[in-house]
Amino acid sequence: MAVTLALAGDTMLGRGVAERLEADPVTPLLAPELEELARDADLFVLNLECCISDRRERARVPGKPFYFRAPPVAAVRLAEMGVACVTLANNHALDFGREALLDTLAHLRAAGITVVGAGRDDAAARAPATLQRGGRRVRVVSITDHPSASAAGPREPGVAFADLFGRDLPEWLLEAAAPGPDADVVIVSPHWGPNMRAQPVEHVRRAAAALERAGATLIGGHSAHVPQGIADRTLFDLGDFIDDYAVDPQLRNDLGLLWLVTLDAGGPGRVEGVPVRLEFGYTRAATDVEALLLLALLEERCAAVGSAVRREGDRFVFESD
Repeated sequence: MAVTLALAGDTMLGRGVAERLEADPVTPLLAPELEELARDADLFVLNLECCISDRRERARVPGKPFYFRAPPVAAVRLAEMGVACVTLANNHALDFGREALLDTLAHLRAAGITVVGAGRDDAAARAPATLQRGGRRVRVVSITDHPSASAAGPREPGVAFADLFGRDLPEWLLEAAAPGPDADVVIVSPHWGPNMRAQPVEHVRRAAAALERAGATLIGGHSAHVPQGIADRTLFDLGDFIDDYAVDPQLRNDLGLLWLVTLDAGGPGRVEGVPVRLEFGYTRAATDVEALLLLALLEERCAAVGSAVRREGDRFVFESD
């Protein structure tokens, strides 16, 4: 029996989006038709690239330009969108300190959302979550390759940091990526590589291959802020989903996808993407012109990693060679 997944990349509900939520807690963040598609899936997973807290004192990190914090109502809004699981292993989870990270965990869990990739200590941060969906046991693993300073410690809250730059991945990560008696399928959600890149960098490609060899059923990456191509069982970057970011005129990080994947023990069956347009703090379905532009960009990005994309009605269909 297959599981249907809705996947979204970096979702940032801080800064300008937070100001809107504070002014109007029910302000729309996602178009109703997109929310309906996500809710129809067996499981909706996204990467939350901010903390959720009332704490006002941000962390002080030399050279760090952006700090993202969403108000507590953000957790409720995510649950209303149908989000079942949030990955928190990324470079913004600790923007307002380790206590704010604990607030984030509490708010999400109070909203009924499963959290992976962060915790009170390193064991909790690295621990996968297993959810029963579509008659299958789905394990979700969340890690980040930056920054190492945000890593959880034996007695310190933080994120699941994994060094992906060496020749061998950490043993605990390889074990988490392998299906076993407690999981029929495994989704690995890595926050990897640099921002604003149309193609995955070498260490990302190498880590993806290692995770596939370990047995991961699907790898859905993020961090580049633009959707990239796919290869075998790897979606190198899911792109952005909700934010207030400045738009790069060449990369067009305001054009993204709500990914819809049919998944069984053998890997992804059908991989589709619904083209979306990210406005300031609000994401809607792309217009025909916007979809055509995104398709042209993705044709180049897919070709660079040995895959292809075509348009079928209002969706893109991805195929790996």
